[in-house]
Amino acid sequence: MSWTDERVETLKKMWGEGQSASQIAKELGGVTRNAVIGKVHRLGLSNRAGSGGSAAKAAPKEKPAAAAKPAAKPAPKPKAAPSVPAVKEELELDENGIPISAARRAIIPAGQPLPPQPSANEISPEALAKVSEIEKTAKRISLMELTEKTCKWPVGDPATDDFWFCGLGVQQGKPYCEAHVGVAFQPMSSRRDRRR
Repeated sequence: MSWTDERVETLKKMWGEGQSASQIAKELGGVTRNAVIGKVHRLGLSNRAGSGGSAAKAAPKEKPAAAAKPAAKPAPKPKAAPSVPAVKEELELDENGIPISAARRAIIPAGQPLPPQPSANEISPEALAKVSEIEKTAKRISLMELTEKTCKWPVGDPATDDFWFCGLGVQQGKPYCEAHVGVAFQPMSSRRDRRR
């Protein structure tokens, strides 16, 4: 099933009229309730009471004028709705109108500079010397050769042919060998000192 323009318009219209996702799925046919909900969120129509799609905004204005009896039912919605639009307004939206979470914001797009990494002078000289010695005896394995028992420390530039993983035996409960654990997992106190 594909979302044609006609099906999307039907979904928008029915959603704006207050139809449930199950009702919309039944009307469209060949689509599940969850697929309808997903499409509603991707279209940014999920908030019927507030800043949803244009159909959602027009429907509430027409209903109160048409009938006075349903006034008791919409009353609970405005109580819950004020907090939702306030949160929606604070969130940054991507090009599809989907809110960008903190986790998505932390992802660095390709081609962008990485945040500052710990420099070599922040790592103890003993740990660096140990890493240099270990890398001379490393197994130099490829990505496909990695297992849960091999050190996964990457060495070199992944864009070149001279890229490899350490491959030595890992320290219990860690993804790296003893030498690379000494570089990767620093005590909390030294990390705290760096921030000052």
